[in-house]
Amino acid sequence: MKPKAVVLLSGGVDSSTTLAIARDRGFDLYALTVDYGQKQIIEISAARRVASAMGVSLHEIVEIDLRRFGGSALTDKIDIPKSRSPGVIGETMPVTYVPARNTIMLSVALGWAEALGARHIFIGVNAVDYSGYPDCRFEFIQAFQRLANLATKNGIEGRTFTIEAPLISMSKPDIIRTGIRLGLDYSLTHSCYDPTPEGLACGRCDSCIIRRRGFAEAGVSDPARYVTG
Repeated sequence: MKPKAVVLLSGGVDSSTTLAIARDRGFDLYALTVDYGQKQIIEISAARRVASAMGVSLHEIVEIDLRRFGGSALTDKIDIPKSRSPGVIGETMPVTYVPARNTIMLSVALGWAEALGARHIFIGVNAVDYSGYPDCRFEFIQAFQRLANLATKNGIEGRTFTIEAPLISMSKPDIIRTGIRLGLDYSLTHSCYDPTPEGLACGRCDSCIIRRRGFAEAGVSDPARYVTG
């Protein structure tokens, strides 16, 4: 019997590649998507497409409305930054940071994992090609793993959890090459923070810039549809 793993799945490049890695490692996949009131709600549809294509055993979509707290351009009436140079991205905390988002999502994943009897939780955080978020760092993953094993019945009884962050030290081009090697169809994914109602990516937000640069440096055509060329 395959060991179970809960995989946080947003529908973007990193989380989808993480799902492909978990599948390649032989896990029985349980995908978890959090609808937190994000403006780019279209990513939920992308997560559904990826989960279906990757043959997960179950895909749960949980609603936690972080719009009630605000504090982020992804959930509040704050403009999404556009056309920032790659050298600037990651230097300062962008307004797209959602307060404690990964902590909240991992906590939900931990609860589901304990209920399922899964001891592995996968998250697609990356500390190389990202926007400078504090909850994408290795130190955060280590700290949450300690918390998981202190705060759960399974943890204190010796059935410990491992928080898997296979992309943490990978560049975006290497992430994309890995996904392609594992058979991931990136046309199913979505990255843009500010897509059009028709689902076209803006091409100018930080997420689009990081994605486009990653595909270009990987020498692979980006299948995303953009408003700009």
